[in-house]
This record gives sequence, structure tokens and C-alpha cells, in this order.
Amino acid sequence: MSLLKRIEKSQSGGSGEKTATTPAAAALKSKAPIRKAPVATARGDHFKDLKERIQEKLLTELDPTMDTNKNQEEVRRTIQDLFDQILAQENQILSRTERTKLYNDIVADILGFGPIEILLSDDDISEVMVISKEKTFIERKGKLILSEVKFDDNEHILKVIDRIVSPLGRRIDESSPLVDARLPDGSRVNAIIPPLALKGPCLTIRKFKKDPLTIEDLVRFGSMSNETAEFLRACVIGRCNIVVSGGTGSGKTTLLNVLSAFIPDDERIITVENAAELQLQQEHVVTLESRPANIEGKGEVTIQDLVMNTLRMRPDRVVVGECRGGETLDMLQAMNTGHDGSLTTAHANSPRDMLSRLETMCLMAGMDLPAKAIREQIASAVDLIVQQSRLMDGSRRVTYCTEVQGMEGDVVVLADIFVFEQQGIENGKIIGRLKPTGLRPKFYEKIERHGISLPPSIFGARAR
Repeated sequence: MSLLKRIEKSQSGGSGEKTATTPAAAALKSKAPIRKAPVATARGDHFKDLKERIQEKLLTELDPTMDTNKNQEEVRRTIQDLFDQILAQENQILSRTERTKLYNDIVADILGFGPIEILLSDDDISEVMVISKEKTFIERKGKLILSEVKFDDNEHILKVIDRIVSPLGRRIDESSPLVDARLPDGSRVNAIIPPLALKGPCLTIRKFKKDPLTIEDLVRFGSMSNETAEFLRACVIGRCNIVVSGGTGSGKTTLLNVLSAFIPDDERIITVENAAELQLQQEHVVTLESRPANIEGKGEVTIQDLVMNTLRMRPDRVVVGECRGGETLDMLQAMNTGHDGSLTTAHANSPRDMLSRLETMCLMAGMDLPAKAIREQIASAVDLIVQQSRLMDGSRRVTYCTEVQGMEGDVVVLADIFVFEQQGIENGKIIGRLKPTGLRPKFYEKIERHGISLPPSIFGARAR
């Protein structure tokens, strides 16, 4: 079908009815110059077709035994040589800018993750969100920004998703249209495709920094005060059970990673996660990752299965990346049965909400337990709740350090040790500080038994 007929058909809704002649159709009939937009589109389609042809020939010419994950410079040189040869065979004249862009796009598709490769290599970007072939958003300094990155079509997005999940033994298709995965550097990946995603495949990548953040970094960024940092360091070394609470994207996993760095090197640590993200630097670390069911619906290994198995592996510390369901009950039991110093995260908006969430998730284990029994389990197991929040200016701050003191009747008693106090807003930035309340936690004796002594000034009290 000619371009003229396609235009007329699209204007008539494909019904074949005659309509008024459009400006584009009139221009074609009269052989008048067409507006620049269609020419640019045609140029773009030609560039896309050329890229596909060269890429297809490259994949045919490349040695299939070549390991693209090793010696990337050698692979790049091989691709460059083949690229020059194929481009000469195509007899295409391209400007230097077009030639460089074409080469970079092809290399990104073969060795990396396509158009988003440039975003993943930018350390200032913390999150990449593909919502359609035309729109890819990024998070920079806590703010969402529309990037200039675009995909060729939905099939192009699917190829990138498949390239991410396939090496992990996972799949995504119409029968299994959503998947959690990770990149080689530990960055968290979630993908969802039609029929669940109505407008096309969606890809969300939460990046991890190449160099793990330290407690000093968080103090420098203003996420917490020096006093809070010293207190949290003492809590981890003193084997207090800690739950990091917060909303999505508030920095829970980052804080968990920082806290886990305080665990002594002579202890055996076992981590349990849906997608392995934690970057523990200790020598004796066992990393476990859950597994989804296969295409036949068999072989699933849940977080709960792994937590139960962990208790048979002689751990000194159990670190669960995130409690989302019935595994919470097993985690609390681990904390109550000699595995002091365990760490985990969960979603909640405040320390009090965290208690309600823990209670609800315990009920998801399918055990018919009375509410009071669950609350007693929580009050006995958890020593400290650290609330992490993302504020209106995009900054991530610790807003509460709250002790779980025990039970009074049917109620779990909480006591704030540190509370974030907002002092104002300057140039769109929230000004405030995490301040001590003057209370010393009841579990402080537990810290002292490990030879740690904190000055009274840490808790806002004056030395006598």
C-alpha cells in the first residue's frame, strides 16, 4: 500500500469511506514539498532499519563461544572491526555523530542493557523507570525526571528485560508476566508486561552504588546525627534485634546494609532475600535467595522456607532483606531463640505502624494464634525500630529510633530514643536534625555486657 493510500485510510478510520483531503495527502498529490516532520520520521525509520540489519549481521559474524562478560575491551574491538566492515558493505554514508551513535547503540544492545545502559552507568541516578517505549524516567537526588532515552518499540523493551532475567534462571512471558530480579551489581529489578501492564512492558531498576555507603556517608548526607550513628553502631555490636521500617524507596535496604557492616568479622552471617542485594563485606557470609515456581508451577522456594532452613545452618546472625509475609513469625522466633543481633526491614510509616504490620504478617503464616501471643512475641524479640523516611525534598532521613520496651496489658510499649525535629525549609530543602529525647533505652545493659559504654551526652543527658 502506498503512503498516500495509508494516509487516506487512516483518516477514514480504515473503513474505506471518502473524506476530505488532508494537507499531507494534498501535498503528495500535488507533489508539493512535504513538511519536515515526516522526513525526520522516515530518516529515523531508516536509521532503525540500518541498525537492525547491522546488528543481525554482527550477531551472525561474532564467535558464539566468545564470553562477552570477560575481557570486554577485546570484545569491543572485535565488534568495532566487524561494524566497520558491515557498514562498508551496506554502502551507507553517515556523519561522524550518527556513526558513533549507531555503534554505541549496537554495543549497548549486545553487551549491555540497550538504551538504559547509559543511565545505569551514571552514578548520580538512583532509579530507572521505563513506562513505555517513549518514556523512561529517572530519579536523581530524590526527584523524578523524564530522560531522553527511548526504545525502538515494545519488543525492544522485552529483549532488555529478557537479557536481565535469563542469566538468573527466571523467565517472563504471558503465563508469568511479572518478575523480580537483579543486575550483576546487585541492583534490584522489577518487570511487568502485558496483559497485566496495559500500555506495554514496564521496567523498574533501583540502582545500588558501586561503592557501598558507610555510616560516615549517611552522617555527611544529613541522614542521621553523629550521636545516632554511635548509638546504632553500639546496638549492632551489642547484638540488639533491629527492624528497619520505612516506605518504598525510603532507603531501608541501604540502611540495613550500613548497619550490617558493624557485625564483627568473627561471626557467621546468613542473609535471606528475594533478590540478593545486600553487599556485606565480612568474610563469613552465606547468601540465600528465594526461587519462584517453574513453568509447571513447581520448585518454588519462599523466604519462609529459607528462614526456617537458616536456623539449621548454625547462624550467629540472621539478616532478612525484607519481611513481607509469614516468614515474619519465623524471624521473630529466630530472634527469641538465641539468634540475637538479627536484622530485617519491613514496610511501615511509623514505629507504631510497624508493630501492627508485624502482627498482621505473623497472621499470614497461617497459624491460629491469639493477638496477645503475637504481641508478646514481638515485644520479646524486637529491641529497636529504626524509621527511615523520604521527605518532601527527596532527602532520605532516619526520623525515629524507637525502643520496644515490653507489654503493658495488651499493648506493646514504645519509647522514642531519637526523633527527627524539622526546623524549617530553605531553598526547597528541609532543615532539621535527629535529636535525642533524653531517655536511655532499657536494653542498654545488653550493650554494656559486650564491653561498650556510651557517654550520657549521646542520649541528650549531661554528665554528672
